[in-house]
Amino acid sequence: MAQELVIAGRLIGRGHAPFVIAEMSGNHNQSLERALQIVDAAARSGAHALKIQTYTPDTMTIDLDEREFHIGDPNSLWSGTSLYKLYGEAYTPWEWHEAIFARAREHGMIPFSSPFDASAVDFLESLNVACYKIASFENTDLPLIRRVAATGKPLIISTGMATAAELDESVRAARQAGCKDLILLKCTSTYPATAANTNILTIPHMRELFGCEIGLSDHTMGIGVSVASVALGAVVIEKHFTLDRADGGVDSTFSMEPAEMAQLVLETGRAWEALGRVSYGPTEVEKKSLQYRRSLYVVQDIKAGDVLTQENVRAIRPGLGLPTKYLEQLLGKTVKSDVKRGTALTWEMIG
Repeated sequence: MAQELVIAGRLIGRGHAPFVIAEMSGNHNQSLERALQIVDAAARSGAHALKIQTYTPDTMTIDLDEREFHIGDPNSLWSGTSLYKLYGEAYTPWEWHEAIFARAREHGMIPFSSPFDASAVDFLESLNVACYKIASFENTDLPLIRRVAATGKPLIISTGMATAAELDESVRAARQAGCKDLILLKCTSTYPATAANTNILTIPHMRELFGCEIGLSDHTMGIGVSVASVALGAVVIEKHFTLDRADGGVDSTFSMEPAEMAQLVLETGRAWEALGRVSYGPTEVEKKSLQYRRSLYVVQDIKAGDVLTQENVRAIRPGLGLPTKYLEQLLGKTVKSDVKRGTALTWEMIG
């Protein structure tokens, strides 16, 4: 059975409202001022955490614009550029990290990052991050997972593209290297993703399989998939976030705007609250509504000795008379005394 965990003092688990992460990624468009505005907007939207990514073009790839280093897929958001140039456009300068993290903490948010190599882990450790995230494309990089797990801090791993066998290797590597607090995020690594290829029924299966809490890294448009995932037990929701998609940027096409993020926080919280527990019968607040059920009433003045018929007894509201299930049993019975129209029928009236 998965257990709740704590990140920077915040409890995360199925007993708590979903932990919502705003992923800045490259939406700062190489402006520190814009990056800080994104932090401010994420906080106003109610996001609980702010995530960035820690790499440089040189820690990701080499500077070549040919063959497999050129993005030629016409369906890609980044078609026509090289991997190196894309990462140069998208990366968050390391000298910005401290200011971004400080701004997030001022707002009461938890700032953290996805490192992409050991040097990034060392750098983030110097900034005392509360937790780490392994991106989907790195979820089979066992040396990186071991390096992050060795910090002893909570670890979140996105599962995009990974087979069950690959995830088993990753989880084992993390556990063996010292990770005690682990969350896996169901993820579809297409940008944007569609609801049809999100397969969130995997969430409870993954929780059972790996014995840890599960969340969702959601690249779909809108909030529907995220809200639905909460009903399946997702404890974390991560969404890419920007000020305005019209401003452009490497991830803007599939990123949420502030009003959408606020709606996401609200509705995932409502979805979690609605789960409640298995419950039958009236809740405490429903009990006062019981009086508006139908029940049996005398609907014509009747005299002592008269017979109850379908004309003088009816099932009507309110619910202060005998339950309607007794109607057939009572028809043909006589009454002991006079009864006025509008009187709730009781057993004591029957002769």
